[in-house]
Amino acid sequence: MAETIDTFATATEMLAALSNGQISAAELAELHIARIERLDPVLNAIPIRCFEAARARAAAADRSRAAGETGALLGLPLTIKDCIDVAGLLGTAGVPDFAERVPDLDAPVSARALQAGAVLLGKTNVPPMAGDWQADNPIFGRTNNPWDLNRTPGGSTGGGAAALAAGLTPLEFGSDIGGSIRVPAAFCGVFGHRPSETALPRSGHFPGTPLPNAGAVMGVLGPLARSAEDLELAFDVVAGPELGEDVAWRLEIGPARADTLAGFRVAVLPWPAWLPLDAEIAAGQARLAEQLRALGATVGTAQPDAFGDGRAHFALYLSLLGAMTSPGLGPEERAAMAAGYRSWGDEFGAAMAAGLDGNPSDYIIWHAQREVYRHSYRAFFRDWDILLAPITLVPPFEHTQVPMDERTLTIDGVTVPYLFQVAPPGFATLAGQPATAFPIRLNHAGLPLGLQAIGPYLEDRTPLRFAQLVAREFGGFQRPPAFAE
Repeated sequence: MAETIDTFATATEMLAALSNGQISAAELAELHIARIERLDPVLNAIPIRCFEAARARAAAADRSRAAGETGALLGLPLTIKDCIDVAGLLGTAGVPDFAERVPDLDAPVSARALQAGAVLLGKTNVPPMAGDWQADNPIFGRTNNPWDLNRTPGGSTGGGAAALAAGLTPLEFGSDIGGSIRVPAAFCGVFGHRPSETALPRSGHFPGTPLPNAGAVMGVLGPLARSAEDLELAFDVVAGPELGEDVAWRLEIGPARADTLAGFRVAVLPWPAWLPLDAEIAAGQARLAEQLRALGATVGTAQPDAFGDGRAHFALYLSLLGAMTSPGLGPEERAAMAAGYRSWGDEFGAAMAAGLDGNPSDYIIWHAQREVYRHSYRAFFRDWDILLAPITLVPPFEHTQVPMDERTLTIDGVTVPYLFQVAPPGFATLAGQPATAFPIRLNHAGLPLGLQAIGPYLEDRTPLRFAQLVAREFGGFQRPPAFAE
């Protein structure tokens, strides 16, 4: 029966095939295992594997179905990012000092997926400390983009995005504080959803803490898939309160604001003049805006009032990002990094440096400033349903071993610091907004390009629905030619 469905089917299609007996969970698992063993040597997307456990879970899923039991993901193979803890399975964050780290607890997101009947195939590759737009580390090596093996699949959920695009897994759970779900989705031509900041549990992520941390902001966990419908399926499985909060509250995400593209009010983000953007990404966004307008959608150019020219917004985001991504560093390392950023001689380097060596009072002040942007978004979404924006400054770029602080991006002849790539993700991340990344087209070199639909806080179904409808109308995931069979 396994020949009746291939590994490029969507998760929703695979679950339907399991439900109607077209394929068994055991057969579906073996189909994916065989493909991973055949193709992953060249991609290196899933270095941590648990195939025997997957076979056992698949057999158990088949027994459960035979007994009339159900589960939202019952028998579905999937993968999870290295950084998201699964009890008894390596979780290294790509750092040699943690090469043998095996957590005792499941992250809540992992636990909910497994409780829903998922068949875990393994964990996907990341850069060290989930801190790059590549997926290359000293333990497992480099993950390649299935569209061009010489290029990055993005980061930090780069292994997961590459595995999805190559048909090695139908669903992935990743994490995002600097675009780590959305950038790999765009670079590999798949879909990724950064949830509203409090919609999913964020504990159990490494680096991070196994238990909830009220001081942590901006970082979230969320799904990647080959369709936006699958993103919503996965979101519904894992959304809900953190550990300890579930005794009292429940999450009820309302319906999308519109059911047709004509019903959406779409604001296109006016792009900051100081931030270069690849011309083909800009052209792809402009083309989509015209297509939406032709279908009857309300389309205009607008942004939250507090954004201004975007410079203060980006600076604040960098300060909080520096604070959130550096707790494990020693004083000397923090000081050296801060000095490097200050050497840029501009407000952005100074902002990142402030995040590295700021004090508790600074952190409280930054939170108060963050709330101004959150308030501005609430007002903005009274008039609009979607804020449409790029999620990357460039198409997938070639692998590089240049030290991080020496890297640059050259965009249509303009060179900027590598860190500037965090600016597009930050338009959603700073305020904790939900944002769905989706593919739009291939560029002249045959590489995928994507955008993000930013939605109202705790209205995740709105950007998810928008991405679903855009894909149905204009096309979604395409198979990378070298991995199409």
